[in-house]
Amino acid sequence: MGQKVNPTGFRVGVVEGWRSRWYASRRDFGDLLIEDFKIREFVKRKYQFAGIPKIEIERTRDQVVVHLWTARPGIIIGRKGQEVDRLKAELEDLTGRRMELKIVEVNNPSRSAVLVAEDMAQQLAKRGSFRRTIKRMLDQVMESGVYGVKMELSGRLGGAEMSRKEKASRGSIPLSTLQRHIDYGFAVSKTAQGIIGVKVWIDLGDYKDEEQADGANAQAGQASKKPKRSHKR
Repeated sequence: MGQKVNPTGFRVGVVEGWRSRWYASRRDFGDLLIEDFKIREFVKRKYQFAGIPKIEIERTRDQVVVHLWTARPGIIIGRKGQEVDRLKAELEDLTGRRMELKIVEVNNPSRSAVLVAEDMAQQLAKRGSFRRTIKRMLDQVMESGVYGVKMELSGRLGGAEMSRKEKASRGSIPLSTLQRHIDYGFAVSKTAQGIIGVKVWIDLGDYKDEEQADGANAQAGQASKKPKRSHKR
């Protein structure tokens, strides 16, 4: 079962949050759902080299808040924030609603399955060897401190006449364990011989361990901001 279910969708509503957070009547639900899809497609297409693994959308009565995760925030923010203002204006023209953008930086792209899959797809599109690409990315992801990683390529690998699948994995990937944070990414590589699909699964550990680590980091940040007391008399 774990092989056929999207690990993120399998956990949404249990331990994972929804990617779109709003409520609508039955009459408006379809239009807003399509609008969310258009926003995500527009941003991903316009900033395909900005490393965007996730886009979350919140709606209030007055405006739409778009949370944008990116590995290269400088590309989206631009000089003096001009690019953000331009993107905001374009999204307002696209939807006809008041928009607000919040940029969230991805500190370690090697721990994001979507970014790893897109990186592999770009290497394959540049005629890179698929075996060398898999080995390099496996080493790179495991060095980032994850518990396990699995990759799968499907298509005319190496320009072969027959399409086939190639799998590789390291460490543990417990796909059916709901308390385990399995990040999943999919990307498409358009090569001269045809399309190659790239799937990546990354085991980031238990959700409770991540929450404890986030809490410890927040406490450390608050402690560093407190003024130091002088012991001089």
